[in-house]
Amino acid sequence: MKSYREELWFNAPDRMAFINITSEVQECLRESGIQEGLVLVNAMHITASVFINDDERGLHHDYAVWLEKLAPHEPVSGYRHNNTGEDNADAHMKRQVMGREVVVAVTNGKLDFGPWEQIFYGEFDGRRKKRVLVKIIGD
Repeated sequence: MKSYREELWFNAPDRMAFINITSEVQECLRESGIQEGLVLVNAMHITASVFINDDERGLHHDYAVWLEKLAPHEPVSGYRHNNTGEDNADAHMKRQVMGREVVVAVTNGKLDFGPWEQIFYGEFDGRRKKRVLVKIIGD
């Protein structure tokens, strides 16, 4: 069995963003040479997420609105975590809802997706550099 590891770095200019990283993950898979196995894609920050869904602008807008209703950023005084001097308690909660990581099967050297599936990096406390781990194992 072979193993491959890569870090992808992102710096979203906005507080919240959804970035399609499918092509970057596919490039990692190509570089790995692995034909059969699994790809783990993991947000390495507790205010960011990795998830799989459709690459459709309306859906991403709906996610942003829905997440802001579930865990609004303002008022920052409404969260005990923000008493530490932070203002990102909402980002921690949004990450919890959207998830930390995804695993995708690799078949014949390709990501084995269902229809419309794409991999996204979800940013909830942007404007600084953060990373995503891509770990691929297989043969």
